[in-house]
Order: sequence, then structure tokens, then C-alpha cells
Amino acid sequence: MLENTLIDNTIKFVKERLANAEGGHDWFHIKRVLNNSRLIAEGENANLEIVELGALLHDIADSKFHGGDETVGPKVASDFLRSQGASGEVIDHVIKIIENISFKGGNVDQKFTSPELAIVQDADRLDALGAIGIARAFNYGGFKDRGLYNPKIKPNLNMTKEEYKASNAPTINHFYEKLLLLKDRMNTETGRKIAADRHAFMVQYLDQFYKEWNGEK
Repeated sequence: MLENTLIDNTIKFVKERLANAEGGHDWFHIKRVLNNSRLIAEGENANLEIVELGALLHDIADSKFHGGDETVGPKVASDFLRSQGASGEVIDHVIKIIENISFKGGNVDQKFTSPELAIVQDADRLDALGAIGIARAFNYGGFKDRGLYNPKIKPNLNMTKEEYKASNAPTINHFYEKLLLLKDRMNTETGRKIAADRHAFMVQYLDQFYKEWNGEK
């Protein structure tokens, strides 16, 4: 079937494109988001092909690795889908998912909504929570040469999109500036249930972190 061929070709393309990507935004991240998207989609009325394409291409050229340019990812995805003969309607929907999926500091209004975006957004946010979320946060912090924690540098919950992108605060701050906020921003019932469990794990981790930091445990 054409649909399966398109998905298979997209998987191959993404694997090759992200072969040398940073560990938190590599093919394995995409695969986890794809798997989570498929799970969430089981309980939602959505176009599975759009969901799978959105999950596969949402980080194909993340702006944080391209000088902050948010046009690169949509263009790469659009060019690829066009080369595969995807319809204009499919391409337009996938591009809108890519353009609207990111957290961006949590203070930016989302300009597009759809059941497919809701699913992929939840799946992407789930990968920023729990044990995987913790690992990704510190992996990226190391990649950006950020400190682990500095009690003198307090989290900033009122950053603009530009301030959020430019922030070089210690990794622990990222828990408060994004990760711990995601539980209450989930779109689907399945996403909320999984997020609640992963959120609780992160709260427990932070409690342990501070006790170890202060020599209490």
C-alpha cells in the first residue's frame, strides 16, 4: 500500500538524517515518540498516517541545532514529502504539526490545533518526562555545557520565547521551567494518565537530588 510505503520511506529518511544527532533528539527519540503516538491514537479519532508522519518528522531539523531558524525543519519535511508524492493536504497538515508542537517556553499561543497535533504533541512531551526525560535533560545540558544545579540561579517561569531559547541556566532549572509543567498541558486522556506517572517519578527524583546535594542522604 502507498501509505505503508510512505511511512517506511520516511522512517529510512529520518534514520539517515538523524544518524549523528544529539542523544536526546536522535532516531531513538523519534522512535519513542512514534510508538507513544500510535498508543495514544488508539483512543482518539484521528488520521493515523498524519499522526505517524508528524511523529517521524517533528524533529527532522530542530531549530535549536540550526541557529534558531524555525523554517529549516518544515522545509526539509516538505521537500521530502513532496518527493514521495504526498498530497498537498497531507504535507500542509504535517508542516503545521512541526510548526506548533514545541513548548517554546510555554508562553506562546498555539496557532493551529487538530487531533493529530494533539496526539503527537502529547507523545513528544511524554518523552520529556519520567526516567527518559531526566536522562534527556542532563544529556542536553552536557551537550550545551550547562551546570547541573546552582542554588543562586532561580528558575524563570515568565520567559519569552526568545529568552527561553537563549537560556543557559543549570539543567535542574529546566525541570521547573518546562518538564514539571507538562503534566497539566497534555491534550488526551491517555497522555494525561501516562504523564501523571512520569511526573511523580520526576518529583521523587528531585527530592532525592536535593537530599544528596545537601548531604542529607
